[in-house]
Amino acid sequence: MRLGLVVLFLFSSYCFGQNEKTFKVRTIAFYNVENLFDTENDTLVFDDQRTSKGRYRWTKKRYQKKINDISRVISQIGYGLTGSSPDIVGLCEVENKKVIVDLINDENLLDKDYGIIHFDSPDERGIDVALLYKKEVFLPTSFKSQRVLLFDTEGKRDYTRDQLVVGGLLDKEQFYFIVNHWPSRSGGEARSKPNRIKAAQRNKRTIDSIQKLNSSAKIISMGDFNDDPVDDSFKKVLKSIGKLKKLDSTSLFNPMERLFKKGVGSLAYRDKWNLFDQFVLTPNLISKNRQNHSYWKAGIFNPSYLENSQGKYKGYPFRTYVGTTYQGGYADHFPIYLYLVKEVQSSSNSLKKGRF
Repeated sequence: MRLGLVVLFLFSSYCFGQNEKTFKVRTIAFYNVENLFDTENDTLVFDDQRTSKGRYRWTKKRYQKKINDISRVISQIGYGLTGSSPDIVGLCEVENKKVIVDLINDENLLDKDYGIIHFDSPDERGIDVALLYKKEVFLPTSFKSQRVLLFDTEGKRDYTRDQLVVGGLLDKEQFYFIVNHWPSRSGGEARSKPNRIKAAQRNKRTIDSIQKLNSSAKIISMGDFNDDPVDDSFKKVLKSIGKLKKLDSTSLFNPMERLFKKGVGSLAYRDKWNLFDQFVLTPNLISKNRQNHSYWKAGIFNPSYLENSQGKYKGYPFRTYVGTTYQGGYADHFPIYLYLVKEVQSSSNSLKKGRF
């Protein structure tokens, strides 16, 4: 017990080491927060049911509870290792910038000094993606919203979420983060598959364009992809690989594939676990040379309070709603995280114990 406390205390410096080496740790996270709407009716989107008079009876009290709950979750992702909240957080299913401002101004996150990058998407439900970043860690230098053009069988536009592309300096290294929320499986997986293939193609074009301009840029694409790591959108379009020994310069690394093949999921539906929430990395993030930021490991953040504690759905994510019935939980997805590590200069105060 005493050793554990010492290690946790030393980890809070964001560094750990072995054999006279110390490492800085940066946490990247993504969270589908399940319909984080405000309580006001926006006449431009279909949010009427998510007001106090709508079917969901979405009141200010419920809204404030959700803001506090989600901010608490974010504040604890990676805390056990770094002693702080994530440095970069991708979000999806947020209604607008207002709810994100409320989120980062909650007592759980206020002192983290997060910045926000957000665009309004054309999604008919009015939900968007966004990126939070710690201002002391990341300096944004570019950001844009990429449209995913979809059409139904009659040739009419099918509006979905944009893909958010943010470039900047993470500890003075050039990074790009892409935040995704690909089209859902509504109507069935097979019927809706072409929409996710198109979203994957949009994602791949974006990654290729960035690499053409800057071959050394490090890219992390994250999100709720509504597909598993082994589906065609990943294997055939993004050409993602789950095993490091098979990775080459033309493919992308998906650390979630190994977890999925072990039966791990971030959401459950009809007694089946899916791992829709994923990270995909360019191969230059996989390196034994720790002089620059490189990938260490990824996982799912699922402490017991985020799970249903009993009943038929014990262990499933503890949701805010099931249908239109209020449950008072957090979200229908578990958040995911990824650790980047970078070697730093040793000093007399550096950690000399621990494992890497």
